[in-house]
Formats: sequence, structure tokens, C-alpha cells
Amino acid sequence: MTYSPLSKDLAWLPADLEDQSRWIYRLTPADIKDIENALAASKAAGATIETLTKETFPLDIFDDALALTLDRLENDLGLFVLRGLPVERFTKDELRLIYWGIGLHMGTARSQSFKGDVLGDVRDFGQSAVTQTGRGYMSREGLGFHTDSADIVALFVLRTAKSGGRSLFCSSVAVADEIARTRPDLFEVLQQPFYHSWKGSERPGEKPYYRQPIFSIEDGRFSSRWVAPHIWSAQEFEDVPPLTDAQTEAMKLLISLNDDPRFHTSMMFEPGDFQFLNNHVVYHARTEFEDWEDEDRKRHLLRLWLAPANSRPLSEGMREFYGDVRPGVPRGGFPARVDDPVFVTQDQKA
Repeated sequence: MTYSPLSKDLAWLPADLEDQSRWIYRLTPADIKDIENALAASKAAGATIETLTKETFPLDIFDDALALTLDRLENDLGLFVLRGLPVERFTKDELRLIYWGIGLHMGTARSQSFKGDVLGDVRDFGQSAVTQTGRGYMSREGLGFHTDSADIVALFVLRTAKSGGRSLFCSSVAVADEIARTRPDLFEVLQQPFYHSWKGSERPGEKPYYRQPIFSIEDGRFSSRWVAPHIWSAQEFEDVPPLTDAQTEAMKLLISLNDDPRFHTSMMFEPGDFQFLNNHVVYHARTEFEDWEDEDRKRHLLRLWLAPANSRPLSEGMREFYGDVRPGVPRGGFPARVDDPVFVTQDQKA
């Protein structure tokens, strides 16, 4: 594992993750008790998920694990897993409250669609990422390597599938280094703006697409935002120019390197896992899964998009999507068309 010649970020390969203690932290009995105490305090205060604050969900011991997580996300591998919350001890509503409370201690939650949903349910709702407004996390499809649309994506595993649903990830820094070394011409192409579809989440009256580079570097910190289906979807708009041959070649190269076992590794989720990824330096993917017939056993994850206080500066080319490129500020996510955060949308009530 080395620091990238392009930036101040680590470029890791699968072998670098063999020491799991660097990126998996198992909750201690004291951590679990601290979470239980925070839940009890929130109930005593009469807090609901809509009114919960850091003060009404107080963490003491477990807060140290969250601080470690944020540091490892920004200054180390860009991925971290907290493992071992005994989810069977809690009700569905308690688990949502716990996760939201943890998120409050880590950053500002960002909207995951125009509906203003800040707490997403990752389940098979029969959608498809290849449609103009479909979202991959609401399907059972395999998802290619991509980034989510905020500084950090966090997944809380409630239940796993009957089979499949493996989580894959790779260092976008390592992939970018390889492209810069072998195809510097395409590395330059990937730093130029590409048209992206808003996938139906644009603000009223605005165009259904925006422009953004796939690679950028600002103040020595690398960032990649890679959502290929959004680029392909933008090609359906008449006023969006077709991809150039160089852009198409660059995208194909990026896809092939992400899929190359030299660069990616994987893990199987366990109930009670919290997986955190820094979207600027890590791509993630998912294999297709087969679900259980029983509704109460079906695969179910909760998702947060977070803007932490220790985030990196972004290039000016990222402003159109992120809204703000300064470090440590609330940014990212999709523009919400409602004033208040939404915790369960109608299409998530399954």
C-alpha cells in the first residue's frame, strides 16, 4: 500500500485489506451497553426519530468508535466496518432510531432523492437502475462499481438475503493511478465534465441533467464520483451531446479496471454490521441476490448519506452536484422538494 503519486490519499489493493483489524472493529460489550443506554435515554426524553438529537441520544464510550471510523474514512483506507450489534434484541423502530442517532453523531444526513428521504431502505422493491428514474438500491439486481451521491455512504444490515448480495469495493485512487500510469490521455479525459442525468431528482424548472468530472483533485485530495448509469441515462436527452470516442473508451477502461480482481475485494454482510465508505476514494458494487419468500426474512439494509465535519475540499467542477465544495460543510445528496426530512417514503412501506 502506497500513497498515490497524484494526491495525499492511500492507494490500496486487496492484499492490503488482509489485516482486518485495520478496517473492521467489533463492538465491545461496553459499546453495546452504551447504545442501549442512549436508546433508553431517548425514550425517557420522549424523543421520536423526527425529534431526536445528539443530546437526546447521548453516546459516551461508543462515540470513540465513531470518531475512529470518521478518521479512517478520511485519512486511511476510506472504508470501515463496525460489527456486532445484536439486532435481535431490538424492535424494527428501535433499530431505525439507533441508526439515526448514530448518524447524528457522525455528520449531517443528506437527502437520497427528491422526496427528501434521509433514511433509506435498501430492499427489493422491484425497481431497476437501467430505467430513467429507477434506483438500483430498490432492486435485487447486481450493481456495478459506483459511488453514492454524498461524502459518506453508510449501510446498517438488519437482515441478509437467502444467497448473494455480496458487497464489493475497490480503491478509486488505485484505479486512477493505474489509468494515469498506463493511459495518461484518458486520465485527462476523466477530469473533464461528463453529462449526468438527475434521474428525476432535478429541482422544478431545472434541466434534467448536469455536468461533472469523474476524477478531480483539489488541494492534494483526490475525489471520484462515478455513476455510469447516470451518464448513460443523460444520453437520452436530445440536447445532451453524444459521448466522444475518448469518453467512451475512458469509461470502458474504468469499468474493466474496477472489475479486475487485482483491484477489488469483497465481504459478506452479517446482521448488525455498519459499513461506512468514503465515496471520494472508494467504489462499491453488489452481486445479485436471491431473497427469502418469508417477508420477515427478506434482505433489508438501512442507508444514510452523510456529510461529516472532516470532509475534504472538492474541485469547482463538483459544485453543480454537491452544491458546496468547501470542506466540512453539509453538501451532497439530491435536492429535496419538501422542507422537512422524510424517514419513510411511500414506496418504502413494504
